[in-house]
Amino acid sequence: MSDEVLPASVPVSQPAPGNPTDTGVDQRMAAYRRAREQVERSILPLATSVDGYAFDFQASLHDLKLRRGGYVALEAGDQRRLGQVTDVEAASATSNGEGRDGTGGEGSVRIRLARGGGIVLDTDGNPFHDAAVRPADPEEVGAWLARTRPDRAGLTIGEMLLAAGIPATLDSGGLARHTFMCGQSGSGKTYSLGLLLERVLAETGLRVVILDPNSDYVGLPRLRDGADPELAARYSHVPAEVAVWRNDPGAEHPLRMRFADLDPAAQAASLGLDPIRDRDEYAVLTDLLRAQEDGQPLVAGPHQLLEADAPGARQLGMRATNLGVLGWRLWSPTLPSLVRELQRPTARCTVVDLGSLDTVQEQHLVATAVLSTLWESRLSRQPCLVVIDEAHNICPGEPLDELSRLSSERAVQIAAEGRKYGLYLLTSTQRPHKVHENVVSQCDNLLLMRMNSQADLADLGRLFSFVPSGLMAGATSFRMGEALVAGKILPHPAYVQMGERVSQEGGADVPATWAVPRTSS
Repeated sequence: MSDEVLPASVPVSQPAPGNPTDTGVDQRMAAYRRAREQVERSILPLATSVDGYAFDFQASLHDLKLRRGGYVALEAGDQRRLGQVTDVEAASATSNGEGRDGTGGEGSVRIRLARGGGIVLDTDGNPFHDAAVRPADPEEVGAWLARTRPDRAGLTIGEMLLAAGIPATLDSGGLARHTFMCGQSGSGKTYSLGLLLERVLAETGLRVVILDPNSDYVGLPRLRDGADPELAARYSHVPAEVAVWRNDPGAEHPLRMRFADLDPAAQAASLGLDPIRDRDEYAVLTDLLRAQEDGQPLVAGPHQLLEADAPGARQLGMRATNLGVLGWRLWSPTLPSLVRELQRPTARCTVVDLGSLDTVQEQHLVATAVLSTLWESRLSRQPCLVVIDEAHNICPGEPLDELSRLSSERAVQIAAEGRKYGLYLLTSTQRPHKVHENVVSQCDNLLLMRMNSQADLADLGRLFSFVPSGLMAGATSFRMGEALVAGKILPHPAYVQMGERVSQEGGADVPATWAVPRTSS
């Protein structure tokens, strides 16, 4: 801190000599406070950068207008740079005042000030010293964003939280780098993911496959009442492009599969077979699969195992009966299969309503089948956004059963190698520490909503080290719908206020009518 910022000589009046009295102490304290406030208000907002990319600053705490995540103009001479504050905190320093004898000592004043750091957004790479700092106008922020916006479809998801009126527009091309979205319950994560999906469907031609464990996105084909007319017009072509597959015989696309559509590992896992522990039955299943490859009649579903003539097939059928697999409504030898749809899509967006299935095992099996089918079809190189909601259940770091292990394994495979084949992950969760780390670590984009867990924030800070730690820490104070967005989808890490949706939300919280005050009878 320079001497110009903290005045070296601030007189502090002294009480008359004599025995100290209460009045004298009060006068001395009042004089001290006046001197301290005078010095604190005199602190100039100045910034210094030794590399032209990061800067440190100081400012007075009185009427402080610099906020974490906010934008500042850094002015030195005739040069103006746009910067962003990444951290700010209260600090203290000592200013030496004069006593009655002209020396320091008793005249020293302990002052408080704001100190922090930030990044230079439109840097020329040159260092600077003692640049004046002021809050940037929203128009200055908007002009810089317009200059840096790539020539690709933009996804406007809301407004910049700390630049009022400036649209928060993501670069759609950045989704090719895998995206991780997280926020605790009540942060607005589900709503915001739906908003992002709406913009992808409205503004791009990207194929989308959604694993929807809570039936939250089944309303994507339906416009909500009162939707913004302009947004609704841009979304008007989307409903015809969305197919919702759900466990309902009356649905337009009943969620059904054939046992023969599954890969061998998923078939064995659905029957609870271990290749070592259950080697005899596993060998029977292998023989049946080999017979299918040789053109012999297929075993379309577990029910057919009970009727098959092959040795050991009926024992497998009895195993399926005991496990309850035969009771799954998922199986159908006649209705269109979800796997076939994924192999030869007839809709641009496929919503797989896992939440409509009767058992968790069915959910895990379908998730495994979807991810496996997309991976097996990778050589078609058809770009596809693979959306995994509640990712802690579909690709957990510590799977609880074989089907969970398989779905997690497929997700890791897509995260590690899928991008070169056009498979782009968008995973979402409220429990980031439960998601397989090899999925999260491959994501270059982060959408972080309110998160109070310091352990989760520490893990995210380690995995997304390109995000300034001060901005990450701000997630604990987010209100509903506020988010930190960082990565390839935005030119800089920024706080965003999510905007309005245009389609209907599928899931909803239980009404809190039980909390309405009772009326006296």
